[in-house]
Amino acid sequence: MRTTPSDLAELDRQVTECRACPRLVAWREEVGRVKRAAFADQTYWARPVPGFGPPDAALAIVGLAPAAHGANRTGRMFTGDRSGDVLYAALHAVGLASQPTAVHRDDGLTLFGTRITAPVRCAPPANKPTPVERDTCRPWLTQELALLRPTLRAIVVLGAFGWQSLLPALSATAWRIPRPTPRFAHATHVELAATDTGPTLHLLGCYHVSQQNTFTGKLTPAMLEAVLRQAKAVAGL
Repeated sequence: MRTTPSDLAELDRQVTECRACPRLVAWREEVGRVKRAAFADQTYWARPVPGFGPPDAALAIVGLAPAAHGANRTGRMFTGDRSGDVLYAALHAVGLASQPTAVHRDDGLTLFGTRITAPVRCAPPANKPTPVERDTCRPWLTQELALLRPTLRAIVVLGAFGWQSLLPALSATAWRIPRPTPRFAHATHVELAATDTGPTLHLLGCYHVSQQNTFTGKLTPAMLEAVLRQAKAVAGL
């Protein structure tokens, strides 16, 4: 039975122990056993992946779910795959990360005022969680946002799935979603009023750093860095 975590460290610990979605549990563990040939000598994480970054982050980055041979292998969001290569290089370029590469949990990478998370914490088959799996996982994201609430000022959402998944979690935490509901688009910027006494939240959209987007040029490093620079500015970093 889940208990309400008192801080992000406790939340992260609880996340790594979750077994709520049978299909995702079976898939992440199968991938960890079978492995990719290039990583045959490595021990896969093969568990839910917690968020990564300081507990007093002013900026959050929300993706989709861990990659089967990326974060499901390394245990850290966007670490060890080509999507992460693009994201961390951009974060470093705009001054939000201590280094441009992310290869494993103990590589010394530090994020500055930024936390990376996802609405689904287990690697899904074909990178496609079901709506039920997304909704089952949502309480983790809602609790994470609540714990970040004192310092959180901006969120960059990578892709339409993350955008659609995030809005209910924001509404359940401390922000009012306007009507009509804001639609995802690259470089969109929406300011959400608070439902408590805290400050507003800046919500920014960005195409996902998937290989499909980066290899085709739909998302270039310059485009990603521009969104991150804007987010950094409105977050006060």
